Amino acid sequence: MSEATGLRHWLQSYPALSLSEVDGYCLRLVCTPEQLPGLARELVEHWQAEFATLLVEEHPDRALSFTVRYYFYAPRQHHLLELRIAVAPGTELPAISDAVHAADWHEREAWDLYGLRFTGHPFLGDFVLHDEDWPEGVDPMLHRFSARQRPAGEGSGEHWQPPQLLEEEGAIVFPVGPIWGDYNESGLWLLETPGEQIRYLHTRLFYKYRAVEKIAEGQAVDQAFLLSERFAGAAALAHSWAYCQAVERIAGCTAPRRAEQLRILFAELERARHHCANIAEICGSTALSVAKAMAQNLVEDWLRLSAQVAGHRYLFGLLCPGGLRQDLHAEQRNLWIAALARLRRDLLALREHLETSSSFLDRIEEMGTLTADFAKTFGVVGPIARASGRALDLRRHLPYGAYSEWEPEIPTEEQGDGYARLRIFFAETLISIGLMEEMLTQIADGPIRTECPIRAGHALAWVEAPSGATFHWLRLAEDGSVLRLRLGTPGFRNWHAFERAIQGAAFQDFPIILATWGLSVAENDR
Repeated sequence: MSEATGLRHWLQSYPALSLSEVDGYCLRLVCTPEQLPGLARELVEHWQAEFATLLVEEHPDRALSFTVRYYFYAPRQHHLLELRIAVAPGTELPAISDAVHAADWHEREAWDLYGLRFTGHPFLGDFVLHDEDWPEGVDPMLHRFSARQRPAGEGSGEHWQPPQLLEEEGAIVFPVGPIWGDYNESGLWLLETPGEQIRYLHTRLFYKYRAVEKIAEGQAVDQAFLLSERFAGAAALAHSWAYCQAVERIAGCTAPRRAEQLRILFAELERARHHCANIAEICGSTALSVAKAMAQNLVEDWLRLSAQVAGHRYLFGLLCPGGLRQDLHAEQRNLWIAALARLRRDLLALREHLETSSSFLDRIEEMGTLTADFAKTFGVVGPIARASGRALDLRRHLPYGAYSEWEPEIPTEEQGDGYARLRIFFAETLISIGLMEEMLTQIADGPIRTECPIRAGHALAWVEAPSGATFHWLRLAEDGSVLRLRLGTPGFRNWHAFERAIQGAAFQDFPIILATWGLSVAENDR
C-alpha cells in the first residue's frame, strides 16, 4: 500500500463526521472540536504532515457563527488536507499549538481579529492588536466592524511595559525599534541580557498592520488582485500567482501551456532577485561595503532585466487570472539568456569573495543557529527550513502549474546557522538561473491567456514564494465580489521561530543574524 493510500485509509477509519475529496486536490475531514487535537497530533507526528494555515470564516446569516479550517499538507504523500469545524456562538475551540506549535501564532491572530478563543492557549491577546492602541472587545475582521470608522474608546494598555523573564542581578531589557536606522519597516525586538549574551528575545510586530484581508471584502476580483500583488512588493509575482490560481480553481479554467511556463520563468526571476537582495543585506550587516556593493549591483541587474522582459522592475501587472497580460517576445528571450550568463559569472565571483573572507565567515558561522528539531517544531519554510536540513518545497511536494514537468533541485544544509542560510541563498539562485536557461529554449508556442469566468465559489491555492510556502484562500460571491481573502505568508511563519535562533547569541550579532533570516515585515503585517 502506498503512503498516499495509507493516509486516505487512516482518515476513512477515523471516527469523524465525513471525509471527502475537494476538486481532486484536497482531502477534507469534517470533525468536532473534541476530535481536533488528536487528529492534528496524529497528522504531524505519524504522517509527518506540515501545518499550512488556519482560516476563519464568519457566517453573517448566523450571528457570530464560524467555520474554521485547518490546512495541512503531507509532503511524502503529495496531499493537501483540510480539517473543518463548525463553531457555534459562544463555543471555544481547543488549542492545537501544544501538539502543532506552528499553529501558535495563527490561533493568537484568530483571537485578536475574530474574538475566537482557543482553550488552553496561554498567550492570547496583545498580538496583532496592540493593547495601547486598540480598545477591548474590538474584533476588526467581524462583518459588524466598519473599517471606515475609528474604534471608539482608548486602548487598555497605555501603560504597557516590555515583558521581562530574566530575573538575575544586572539583567536588562534592551529595546531595538520599533523605528531604527537603515530599515524601512517597523518592529520591536526586546533583548534580555545580563551582559553581552542574549538570553531571551521578545518580538513585537504588527506596528503597520494594514488589514489587507478586511479591505479585500466586497472588492471586485481585479481590485482584490492588486491587494494580493502589492502588499509585499519583494514577492509580488508569487502572491499574484497564488491569487490567480485560486480564481482559476473557482472558475474551473486552466492557463495555457505557454502561460504556465512563462509563469515559472518569471517566478524564478523573482526568486533570484529576492535572494541576491538578502545576500546584500547580509554583507551590509557585517560591514563588508565592497561585497554589499557587488550584491546590490546584482540586484539592480535583476531589476533591470525584469523591466526589460516584463515591463516592471518588480513584475507588477504581469499575471492575471487565466494567464498573463503580455507575452515574451523573441528579442526579450535572447536578451534574458545573455543576461543570465553574466549574472551567473558575477554571482560566482561574489560567492568566492565571501567564502575566502575569514573575517566575514567568523561573523556568520555558528550564528543564529536553528536546529532541525526547532525548525520542525516551528514549521519554518523556504530557505530557512532548507538551511536546517528540511527539504520542503511546494514546487516538488505540491506541484502546481508546470512545476510537475520542471522540478527544481532542492538544496539543503544541516548546520542551520547564518552561513548555511547564505549558502542556500547562493545555491537556490544558481538553480533558478539554470532552470531559466533550460526553459527559455523550450517555451511552447500558443496563447498566453484563456477566458476565466468569474463565478461563486471558494478555493485554496499555493505557491513556493522566495521565502517559502504561501497559501491564498479565496471565496467569491455570485456577483463576483470577494467575500473572504486569506493570505498565509512565509513571513508570518518564519518570524515565529526567529526568537529561538537569537538565544545565546552575542549582543552585537543581533543585526547580522536578523539579516541572514531574510524576514519580511510586509508579509507579516498584512
